[in-house]
Amino acid sequence: MDRVKSSMQQVPNPIPKVLSRRTGGANSLEAEKENFERSQAVSINKAINTQEVAVKEKHARTCILGTHHEKGAHTFWLAVNRLPLSSNAVLCWKFCHVFHKLLRDGHPNVIKDSMRHKADLNDMSRMWGHLSEGYGKLCSIYLKLLITKMEFHIKNPRFPGNLQMSNRQLDEAGENDVNNFFQLTVEMFDYLECELNLFLGVFSSLDMSRSVSVTAAGQCRLAPLIQVILDSSHLYDYTVKLLFKLHSCLPADTLQGHRDRFQEQFKKLKSLFYRSSNLQYFKRLIQIPQLPENPPNFLRASALSEHISPVVVIPVESSSPESEHVVETEDLVDTDIPPLPSVADSKFDDFFGTSAATDPFNFSQNGMRRDEKDRLIEQLTAELQALKEELESFRLESGRLCQALRGRVNELEAELAEQTHLKQQALGESEFLRVELDDLRRVKEDTEKEQRSLSEIERKAQANEQRYTKLKEKYTELVQSHADLLRKNAEVTRQMTVARAAQDEVENVKKEMQDKLKAAQDSTSQQEKAQLEQLQALQADLMSSRTELETLKSTVTSSQQSSEKLNTQLSALEAEKAGLLETVSQKEAELAGLGVELERVQSSLTNERESGVKAAEALQNQLNEKESREQALESELVSLRWAALRAALEEAGRIVQDSLNQLEDPTHISCTSSADYLVSRCQVALDCVERLQSARDGFVSDNTDVSGLVRAVTQFAHLVGDVIVQGSATSHMVPVEQADALADNVKACGAEAMALLCQLQEQKSMGTADCSRLTSALDTVMALGEKLRPRGLELQQGELGDLVEQEMSATSAAVESAAARIEEMLNKSRAVDTGIKMEVNERILASCTDLMQAIKVLVLSSKDLQRDIVESGRGAASMKEFYAKNSRWTEGLISASKAVGWGATMLVDAADQVVQGKGKFEELMVCSHEIAASTAQLVAASKVKADKGSTNLSRLQQASKGVTQATAGVVASTKSGKSQIEDTETMDFSAMTLTQIKRQEMDAQVLVLELETRLQKERERLGELRKKHYKLAGVAEGWGGEDEGTG
Repeated sequence: MDRVKSSMQQVPNPIPKVLSRRTGGANSLEAEKENFERSQAVSINKAINTQEVAVKEKHARTCILGTHHEKGAHTFWLAVNRLPLSSNAVLCWKFCHVFHKLLRDGHPNVIKDSMRHKADLNDMSRMWGHLSEGYGKLCSIYLKLLITKMEFHIKNPRFPGNLQMSNRQLDEAGENDVNNFFQLTVEMFDYLECELNLFLGVFSSLDMSRSVSVTAAGQCRLAPLIQVILDSSHLYDYTVKLLFKLHSCLPADTLQGHRDRFQEQFKKLKSLFYRSSNLQYFKRLIQIPQLPENPPNFLRASALSEHISPVVVIPVESSSPESEHVVETEDLVDTDIPPLPSVADSKFDDFFGTSAATDPFNFSQNGMRRDEKDRLIEQLTAELQALKEELESFRLESGRLCQALRGRVNELEAELAEQTHLKQQALGESEFLRVELDDLRRVKEDTEKEQRSLSEIERKAQANEQRYTKLKEKYTELVQSHADLLRKNAEVTRQMTVARAAQDEVENVKKEMQDKLKAAQDSTSQQEKAQLEQLQALQADLMSSRTELETLKSTVTSSQQSSEKLNTQLSALEAEKAGLLETVSQKEAELAGLGVELERVQSSLTNERESGVKAAEALQNQLNEKESREQALESELVSLRWAALRAALEEAGRIVQDSLNQLEDPTHISCTSSADYLVSRCQVALDCVERLQSARDGFVSDNTDVSGLVRAVTQFAHLVGDVIVQGSATSHMVPVEQADALADNVKACGAEAMALLCQLQEQKSMGTADCSRLTSALDTVMALGEKLRPRGLELQQGELGDLVEQEMSATSAAVESAAARIEEMLNKSRAVDTGIKMEVNERILASCTDLMQAIKVLVLSSKDLQRDIVESGRGAASMKEFYAKNSRWTEGLISASKAVGWGATMLVDAADQVVQGKGKFEELMVCSHEIAASTAQLVAASKVKADKGSTNLSRLQQASKGVTQATAGVVASTKSGKSQIEDTETMDFSAMTLTQIKRQEMDAQVLVLELETRLQKERERLGELRKKHYKLAGVAEGWGGEDEGTG
């Protein structure tokens, strides 16, 4: 009790002033609020104290219910801010435990209300971080974890404080965006890293060789790990699911860092779960899940089905941490035991009676003396002291017995809880195994069904393949047999023809033989008749004349011989007839066999024809289907072409409309352009309109190719929009009346372009779309542009072309004349000058000669390039017409040629003055630079219209580089000569006195100041001269104060 009092004394003012009793007119609501705040303050101060014991669950639950009652953590922070968290590490540790519970199970607004104190928590974490051991280091780690948890829930408000979410809610948290899932996984890694750091910090601060989980100090450190285990199980589960989702969307190399970090955290978390499950403190409070032996293989998508979400089970009947048996001083006395003095009083009453108990010192009724009263008092005092000692020993004995019984009860309750937990775990595992077994059975059945269906499909596919192969072979055989039968039919037809011819021949032979037989029979019958007649005649004659018997006998013998001969001939004929009949029968049998073969061939041919007809019908059906598909694809292709064309036309309309909208934009007023540029854009737009019309005609005649029309429409929209914008910009540079006319015509041109695009969008009106109105509008704009072109250098076509030739010829002549003069000056200098002066003059004049030669090459190259430009760009027009048509470019050539000729003349004059000793070296250098600028202008004017791949252009560029090098040579030789001349003029001050030297120094300073002032004035004058020169040149060449194009 003394320790409790001392601990309460260390907490100053446990109940904040804001919770003090309110006086005045407090109504029932205020009283209820006051009672609520007082009860919350009491629970908070009981839960968060300096005793090194675990936080009691009932006090933490009261704080949690209080946040739900007031829908926030305002009261909690009012009470916590009064606690000395920065001065007591145990107090801060228990605060972190209670605060962790509020973040997990409290009202959702607890996180928002607590973010206001984030800076204080950061400062407290840094302060406790200076301690390297004990609760200070643990408080620093725990505060970092709580700050990380708050930041995570603020960034991801879909996650509740206890992190319990379904798979659908987890998918919604990432908003189906792979970037969100990637970032969410990184944040979960950071969150889990803080949880693991606290885990390791607590275990490293405990002496694991002792049973620290049954001591009060050990339970105080281990109690917050229950919240850490709950958070870590959810974070591990969500991380696995998110990594599988990321691997299905991103390449494996991109997620290598995620996998490495997960592997490291997996090993730590598995080891910590295993170590925690072996502690007696956690066995009856929480069922810690066991992670698999190996981490999931994220490279195999099917491994997600093997993942089992870790489930942390908190038994309902388990006792809270504060019910754990802890041996403390104040627990030695059980305050629940009824007070024993009442027993002593009862014994006293039984011994002395009720009257003595009620009034033991009333001796007036017994008549005792005073000494007896003293003796009785002493006796009672001694008995009372003995009873007190007996009572004290009884109290101690009963306290020990109660303590032992309480310990035994706690052990039995722990064993019962453990057995119940094991029973529930076994039931859960059996239920899980049963469900898993059912799932495996279903999966096995489904797999068997799928395998059977797969084998059936494979068998059918194989049968179909075999059937197809057989049909293919049969079809090939049928084709081959059909061909063979056709050949056999032709052969049989030929044989039948031969057989028919043979049969006809046999018939003819048969007829001939029948005729011969008939003739033989006729002759025989006639002979027989004749013989009979002769025999009758002979018999008649025999009777009449016996004398002629011998003659008749001889006649008969001869007749018999002739008859035998005839019979022999007849038998031969019969044998020949039998042979012929046998041949005929053989031929007829062969003919019958051939007829049967012919019928068989005809039947097979009929069957082949029928199968061929069926195959032809199937092929025709396939062909019809293919044609229908082709027609559907063709119609779809046509619709896609029209859709692409309409999209291009709509986009072109938006481009033109955007150009028209720019005319109404106030910021467009500052944009300017030249009439020449407007005319050139109008000409390009007219050419594009012609191309668009030809592309339209080509698409109407053949709508299979829409690319040409789309390109033409795209170019048309940009060019017409450019004409509109440039026309409006040009109107800003001309008088009001002309500007209004130009603006109106430009708008009319845009309206005609929009109307033409609308006509082209419809199939019916595409063929009748008329471009003439748009062409006329562009011609009007172009005519207005021609009127607005500058007239400063207007010349006739012939004059402008002749002027170009004259200026180029004059430039060549000026260069030739300058070279000749330089050669003449060189000869004079050699004849007159000697020594250093002759050397300087020769060097300067030689460099000037090289420059003139380079300029000459440049001018010739420029002429060749201009000739190529004119030949390639004039078309059917003449050279003078080309120069007149491109007047701006021509005027630039003329100006550049004049500048080159003038620069060559000035260079020769300056060189002459320098050689004679009358001029200045600076003039020669300035002239060299002027020539370089003039030649650069000529090169730029020449290659404006040149082809990039032209050989003359490359030759011109090489000549320009030669001029630049020659100019640098002139400047270098001039500077070198100047330095040599100045070196010869040495300053001799040896004969001067101090006063003279001082006077000369002052004169030199005055001269320097005068020269500096004059130099500044000359620089300003040079700037003004250049501005005036640029302005006059612009007016002369029609620049109008602006460059071509929009400003």
